[in-house]
Amino acid sequence: MASDAQTDAPLADPTAWTAQWEAAQRLVSAGRTREAVEPLKRALELNPRIGVGWRLLADIQLVAGEFEAAQMNYDRTLCVVVPDPRLWTPATAMAIGRLEEADVSLRALLAAEPANLAAAHLMAEVLVRRGQAAAAEALLNHCLERAPKLHLARQALALILHRTGRYAQALAELDLLLSHEPRNTRSRAVKAAALSETGDYAAAAEVTAAILEDFPDQPQAWLVHGNGLRTLGRLDEATAAYQRCAALDPACAEAYWSLANLKAYRFSDEELSAMMAALKDPELASNELSLFHFALAKVDEDKGRDAEAFAHFASANAAQRSLRTYDPDATTSLVQRSKALFTPAFFAERAGWGDPAADPIFIIGLPRSGSTLVEQILASHPAVEGTRELMDIQAMADWAAAQAPDLPYPAPLTGLPREAFAQLGHDYLDRTRPLRRLGRAHFIDKAPWNFLHVGLIRLILPNARIVDVRRHPLSCCVSAFRQQFAGGFDFAYDLADLGRYYADYVDLMAHYDAVLPGYVTPVIYEELVEDTEGEVRRLLDSLGLPFDAACLRFFENRRPVATPSSEQVRQPINTDGIDSWRRYEPWLGPLKAALGPVLDDYPSPP
Repeated sequence: MASDAQTDAPLADPTAWTAQWEAAQRLVSAGRTREAVEPLKRALELNPRIGVGWRLLADIQLVAGEFEAAQMNYDRTLCVVVPDPRLWTPATAMAIGRLEEADVSLRALLAAEPANLAAAHLMAEVLVRRGQAAAAEALLNHCLERAPKLHLARQALALILHRTGRYAQALAELDLLLSHEPRNTRSRAVKAAALSETGDYAAAAEVTAAILEDFPDQPQAWLVHGNGLRTLGRLDEATAAYQRCAALDPACAEAYWSLANLKAYRFSDEELSAMMAALKDPELASNELSLFHFALAKVDEDKGRDAEAFAHFASANAAQRSLRTYDPDATTSLVQRSKALFTPAFFAERAGWGDPAADPIFIIGLPRSGSTLVEQILASHPAVEGTRELMDIQAMADWAAAQAPDLPYPAPLTGLPREAFAQLGHDYLDRTRPLRRLGRAHFIDKAPWNFLHVGLIRLILPNARIVDVRRHPLSCCVSAFRQQFAGGFDFAYDLADLGRYYADYVDLMAHYDAVLPGYVTPVIYEELVEDTEGEVRRLLDSLGLPFDAACLRFFENRRPVATPSSEQVRQPINTDGIDSWRRYEPWLGPLKAALGPVLDDYPSPP
């Protein structure tokens, strides 16, 4: 590693691009990539034709989480490395967002020279940015059939495959690229993401660890690595990664929240001071403000200061709610439309439709209901594989809604032919197949929001099993109010919204219990905690699975778990969380009012 004197960029001649470029390279070699940005930018200002310079800058920005800036500078790389000077102008137009200009220029050139593969590659890049991914993919395949060593074209293809959810194909292309250039930062970053999407978190962690060897001073990279380690249950290593992130960037709110989300973590006085100092920043973004409040709530909660903890939770949730456009009336309307459409006659007319496979087990409910616990129990059975919270059913609901955009969902389902439902079922199984890495007979899709799509699931996969996990409404909703979610739960940041959402959920599930009796298997969280073996036996029997004692030793299962409950499900069942909401009861008036009779009649619907 170079000495400080050797890597001291300000000593470089500010008017000579070569001196600035060499200073940046020395800093990068010394692991000081953040410091390398300024001399690197100066070098590129003085000489914009340094292709490797634009790529290095983009690599640093990518690892730093500055994705838009990274994309722009990867595009600037293309402006320099294309061999034909006639392509420099359209490449530059693409890089600065003048896509129509680039499109017209490249089409004219390709009309005259159809075999110009560099122009075809650039044309594909323009098409991607214009939202025409399928056309871009076809053009890139055309290029690679004729010139397999067009590595930038192959990388563009891998990016399309990744963005469109074809992770196995993306990984195949990325492995070809990495066999040519093992330390290509962009290829490694996309590979880590694709591996995570396919559930291979251990391999993804190996990739992120390798990236950190080249970018050891990047806090965002440590954060990403820590998240992967936490999913794997490697909590000591995850803790160290989050601490390293916070040390590199004391204002990184997500690092402190990630540490707080490790339930057993206790902050040092220095960390607490750093968080309090960050809160005084008048320019602190709402999302970061929220994360600091969530973390500080954990500090007060651990010390038994309930009023102070709830005040932090309230501030954290208010900041999150300000960023979201959640409309509780829209959820209630969707529930009412679903109840009106999905009648016994509707399902009887469509009996036998869909794909007959019985592979999927859907776990639905609300977040923080105990669904991850039930998933872990079932995933410990030798015939069942756990995956994660999948978006595929939601994507299919969105597709169905688009078939009749003038009708509010789920009404468009009425116009779809029998063949469409069979195809959707087949497509669901096909899309989820790459996640089934153990080859077991059944697999779990644990997306809580799928309770809104029970009717669709019945139509496309009539033999799939559905498990509804329900927890006491105050216990469940308070637990959600205490949790910052990565996304998808916009209703969870206001007590009244939470109560109303819970009531809508109970209303819809009661409807399905009436029109499809026995189709959905209920699991009451408190009963599962009270009589674990009895409830597990009942659950397995309802799913047609033989009892297996491994389901009672679910906490020994080392499978990756990505939800906030990952630590709890690696421990034996206990009653610690049953009544934890009571410490906050003085402030739960809006929640109780919104729940109404649902609260009084739990666990039965009103």
